[in-house]
Amino acid sequence: MNQTSKEIVTDINLIKPNEVQEIEIKLLLEGMYQMYGYDFRSYVRGSIGRRIINRMKAERLPTITALLEKVLHEPGVLELLLNDFSIRMTEMYRDPSFFVAFRNEVVPLLRELPEIRIWHAGCATGEEVYSMAILMHEEGIMEKTKIYATDMNEKALMAAQKGAFPLKKMQQYTKNYLKAGGKMAFSEYYTTDHQFAYFSPILNENLTFAQHNLVTDSSFNEFHVILCRNVMIYFDNALQQQVHRLFYDSLADCGFMGLGNKESILGLPKGIKYEEFNSSEKIYRKK
Repeated sequence: MNQTSKEIVTDINLIKPNEVQEIEIKLLLEGMYQMYGYDFRSYVRGSIGRRIINRMKAERLPTITALLEKVLHEPGVLELLLNDFSIRMTEMYRDPSFFVAFRNEVVPLLRELPEIRIWHAGCATGEEVYSMAILMHEEGIMEKTKIYATDMNEKALMAAQKGAFPLKKMQQYTKNYLKAGGKMAFSEYYTTDHQFAYFSPILNENLTFAQHNLVTDSSFNEFHVILCRNVMIYFDNALQQQVHRLFYDSLADCGFMGLGNKESILGLPKGIKYEEFNSSEKIYRKK
């Protein structure tokens, strides 16, 4: 073995296992993008790395490189991984105080508009979409409201369109609804069987569900309200700025944006200006 070969072997031995794993994750995400167009390269590495490793273990594979090979050659594995990446941490009237502020402070201003367009970006399985539909119905303005609910995950969207949620969760959702200022008996909005609660079809009349990827897709309408709560915490700073630009360009003048309680508008790209409409509930208004 010559001197150069010895140096290469020495350098390889200095690479730590977690560094090899980081290289493998980068290759997997690049492969998904190049092969299928799904771009997760700018997601926070810690969160998405854990999901990749969990899928690797579920498939009983020795390395992430082996997972990459299956993803490239077996579309069914890609679908499983996309489901792993999907953000589904949601519930009806999550953070009830947000909905109280929206009802009391935002709705009176929306009421003046001839029509209202709301975009729920990253809607997952739709719990917060139906929460908003109920709120607008109770405020008497659902007929002139159009709610667009989007997510990158097709399976999640199919579940959202059904408007069926586990019956065992209704007790917690009822508590959230009451804390959020609900005006009716929550049970009036759904019927049940032994397993699910099925929300009234009347709530679906002004809902549109569509597949949309915040990373790669562009704006598709002008909105008076954009809600994207606890989604961007999974994006790195550059991607957050890109998505903020998308939302800002999609908002009508004086439109409202609602973020999650762990998100903020700090470090926005140049030219994006909001006023803090309700800073404690992360509701902002486009200047």
